Amino acid sequence: MVARTDIPFMMETIPHLVRTSHYPFVERVLFLDTAPLTGDKVGRPGIGTLEQLRENCAQLVAMGVVDRLVDMDYNDAYRQRVYKKHFGSIPKPTHNWKGYPILGTIFSLEETVGDYVVHFDSDMLQYQKDDHSWITEGIELMEQRPEVLFVRPLSGPPTADGSLHQRVSYEADDGFYRFKFFGSRAYLIKKQSFNAFLPVPVLWMDYKNEWLKQLPARVLTWLNYWTGRGKLDSWEVMISRELERTDGWRATLSNADAWTLHPVVRGQDYISALPKIIRTIEQGDYPQGQEGYYDLNLDLWLEKVG
Repeated sequence: MVARTDIPFMMETIPHLVRTSHYPFVERVLFLDTAPLTGDKVGRPGIGTLEQLRENCAQLVAMGVVDRLVDMDYNDAYRQRVYKKHFGSIPKPTHNWKGYPILGTIFSLEETVGDYVVHFDSDMLQYQKDDHSWITEGIELMEQRPEVLFVRPLSGPPTADGSLHQRVSYEADDGFYRFKFFGSRAYLIKKQSFNAFLPVPVLWMDYKNEWLKQLPARVLTWLNYWTGRGKLDSWEVMISRELERTDGWRATLSNADAWTLHPVVRGQDYISALPKIIRTIEQGDYPQGQEGYYDLNLDLWLEKVG
C-alpha cells in the first residue's frame, strides 16, 4: 500500500522488497490510498502530491517491479459490504485515529487473486538469503499448523541466543515464535483461514466521557454511525484482541535466513542514507547492536554506512 507520505522513499524500498522476496508471485499489486491525509500522517516529512504518487507508481510498473495499480475503493456501498463481512457491523470511518487506511487494508486483501496474500507496508526493509524464501516456509507452516493465521519473517537481525527484543509476550515453538499480538506492517495470510477468522469486533477510542468508554463496541459503533463521533482503534489491535479470544496465533519465523526492519525515523538523514542501508541489508550485514531489534536504530546505521 502506498500514499503521498511514502513518496520520499518508495522508489527505493518497493523495488528492494520485491527483489528480496524470492517468490514467484501470481501478481504484485500496489494499492494507492488517495484519501485526504489525517491523524499523524499530516505531519510526516516529505509529503508529495497525488500526481507525484501516480508518476512514481507508473514508473514502478514500467520498471517491471509491480504488475498492477489499484486505487482504494471508498465508495459507500463497498465500505458497507466489506465492513459487514470483516467487522459484523458498519462503522463510518475509513481510517483509524492515526490516519492508517483500515478500509484500504481490507480492500487490499479482498481485491487480490490467489489463495495466499503477502502484505508489506511500503517503508519496510527486508533481508533474505539468496536460496531461501520465508514465504514458502510460511505457507508450509500454515498448511501443517492451521492454528497459525499470520506469518512474518524474523523481527530484526538474529541474536546469538535466538531471543527477540519485544514489548509483548511470546512463546518459542518449533521453528517459530508464537504471538497473540498481530503486526500489520508485513505478514502472510491464507485467505480461507483468515475469512474463517472473521468477523473481528470493532474497537473504538478517543471517547472523552468515561461512561461512553464502558459501552459495548456494537453500541459505540451505532453511536458513531448516527453522530459521526469517535475514532477507530488500529486494525492490528482489533486483530490482536480477537487472537487473544481464539486459538489462533501469529507466527514470527525463527529462521535467520530472512529478517525485516522497520524505520521509525524517516527524516532527511535517513532518506539520504537509504540506498546504502538497503545495499548493506541485502548483503546480510548490519551494525552491531541492531540484533534482535525490529525498529531500525538510525544512529547505528549512519555510523556503519557513513
